[in-house]
Amino acid sequence: MNSKNKNAKFGTIVLFLLFVGIFLWLIVTFFTIQFTGRAKGENLLARATNLHTQTEVIPAIRGNILDRNGNLLANDSTSYTLYAVLSPKATENPKNPRHVLNPEMTAMELAKYIPLTESEILKTLTKNNDPNQKALYQVEFGSAGKGISSITKKNIDDLQLPGINFQAETKRFYPNGEFASHVIGFVQPERDEEKKKSLITGMVGLEKKYDDQLKGIDGLKSYQTDQARRILPNSEAEISKPQNGIDIQTTIDKKIQIFLEEALAAANEKYQPVKMIGIVVDAKTGAVIAMSQRPSFDLNTKEGLENNWHNLAIEESFEPGSTFKIFTLAAAVNEGVFNKEETYLSGSYQVGNQVIHDHNGSGWGNINYMQAVLYSSNVGFAKLGMEKVGPEKMREYLTKFGLDEPTGIDLLGEASSKIVYKYKAEQVTTMFGQGTAVTPIQQVQGVTAITNEGNMVQPYVVAKITDHDSGKVLYNHETKVVGTPITAETAKTVLECLEQVVSNDKATGKSYRIEGYSIAGKTGTAQIPDPAGGGYLTGGNNHIFSFLGMAPADNPEIITYIAVQQPNIPAGEPGNAATSFIFKAVMDKTLKYLSINPEDSAQMPSTTIPDFSKLSTDAINAFKKDHPELQTVILGPKDGKVLNQLPLAGEKVFAGDRIIIVNEGSAVLPDLTGWSYRDVMRLEQLMHIQVDYTGNGFVTTQNPLSGTGILPEMKLQVNLAPPEQ
Repeated sequence: MNSKNKNAKFGTIVLFLLFVGIFLWLIVTFFTIQFTGRAKGENLLARATNLHTQTEVIPAIRGNILDRNGNLLANDSTSYTLYAVLSPKATENPKNPRHVLNPEMTAMELAKYIPLTESEILKTLTKNNDPNQKALYQVEFGSAGKGISSITKKNIDDLQLPGINFQAETKRFYPNGEFASHVIGFVQPERDEEKKKSLITGMVGLEKKYDDQLKGIDGLKSYQTDQARRILPNSEAEISKPQNGIDIQTTIDKKIQIFLEEALAAANEKYQPVKMIGIVVDAKTGAVIAMSQRPSFDLNTKEGLENNWHNLAIEESFEPGSTFKIFTLAAAVNEGVFNKEETYLSGSYQVGNQVIHDHNGSGWGNINYMQAVLYSSNVGFAKLGMEKVGPEKMREYLTKFGLDEPTGIDLLGEASSKIVYKYKAEQVTTMFGQGTAVTPIQQVQGVTAITNEGNMVQPYVVAKITDHDSGKVLYNHETKVVGTPITAETAKTVLECLEQVVSNDKATGKSYRIEGYSIAGKTGTAQIPDPAGGGYLTGGNNHIFSFLGMAPADNPEIITYIAVQQPNIPAGEPGNAATSFIFKAVMDKTLKYLSINPEDSAQMPSTTIPDFSKLSTDAINAFKKDHPELQTVILGPKDGKVLNQLPLAGEKVFAGDRIIIVNEGSAVLPDLTGWSYRDVMRLEQLMHIQVDYTGNGFVTTQNPLSGTGILPEMKLQVNLAPPEQ
């Protein structure tokens, strides 16, 4: 008995202590939660808030990509998906129904705006009438209800149909389709499973390089809800505004790009080459105003993308052929060892056990070095590079011309060159563009030294970056001189030689002549290495035919590079038929579009522009008086300090040309009637304004009118028409 009492007493004590312990634990837990707001390491207030907080993403607008005149090349367009709410649970207030009440009437009205019959729509709206099927909360209308325009959406919204709603969708749109495709690039939706949403990612070109800046940062909208996820009556939404992406204004000129696209398309149909490359560059600044290729692809449909992802102008190096002789010639002239009248025996050049031949096999007998340039003699350029300049000095020039490293153009994926120069035979073939491989854009950059009085400028495609909402300029490109490989006098001499390559009836470039203009340039016919190894492909069409041309020859403003690989040339046409076809079409239209004076103006008296910043006001007025044939415009106070001018000091102008001088102080818009496209471009460049061009030729109207004060980034609209109109 005593033993049982003891056990009972012990049990009672244990239970008592257990309950006391639980009670103390509850008290400690209660006060801990009360004072810290946390349980099991979790913030209870935050958890409660999250349970009753609904969050929506406010998508940022992806920035626009524009051409240099402000024309859209890529932008976000909004479309809508139509859906209908069927569940009565969506309606909280019978006076404000949020589900479909009258399917018949709704179907009749929707049939007016979407490509479905009234009966098809009604079938969708009455799906919940089947008792054997699980009731649906909402339904969509398949492809017929997707991609609805804002106009159609407004028309349907105006009907005020209960339960009919829209989901906005943003799609990237490229207005011009197959147009500078590898420069602009495209975007592609990718699923983010963690965030349960689709992300738009740039895949090629500028869309990829500037993806982070273009996409912006999404905003958020959050509001309090009850347990049924309904918005609480008096709750105010907390909104974090999205940061829209930046806008990129490129150097591409839509009209010149169209000239190039049309010429490539026509040549592609006529000659069916394996590849084609076209580049048009501002000879003074390095701005790429057109760039395209074939194969290419449509930016909207992606048709053709499987044929080539790469931008051939910058991402592929190949043996350039005789266009490379430009740099050997420039080095020889710069070293003072190019004597036009000195003769040599053409035909062959011995390098150890190897013999280099001229492209015609036998040469032209004893000819001078000027003829070597005109006939594109491999032997002549081998002798110039190896014996006149010397291989070591010549190697230094390749570096000076930027031919052994990427240009740094603002596009992704630029390839490196492959200067093959170890052995003497390799050095010899490099002198005339064989064995060594470079990219087209490297050659174009090198040639800017010849068009810029010795100053080599870096090519670029992004002119300006602005804030999408405010228009504030975040980045403005300035011309970048990346080297001075030759003197101004050398550049002038080389241009004179290259002009004869086109103008001389016996020269290789005569098929590149354009009526009314003098063209300087160099042809190229490069062999293609045999993929099977052991030499080059044989056959007349198994070459890369190219031309690197500049115009006008005496003071180039445009550089155009065209390369065509393995075209199907009909019998009777020269191997460079496709190349000259493209070059002439593009360069001729571009020169006229930019209102660049025809070459017959070269016969007219010219005036060399002084540096107006070094002249007094009286001296500037005297210049205007002495040159009534020139149209000199002064922006700003007449007696102000000169800040800038175009054309630049040292350039030649002819009767009728316009000179713009910018003085310190406020300025007003002049009367632009009769100004050429080129003149307005100069005004745009000098005053940092945005000009919207319509038509081409000469200005007929402008908005704002003359006398309006010029402000940075102001917008000016001009209409142009050909002189005959």
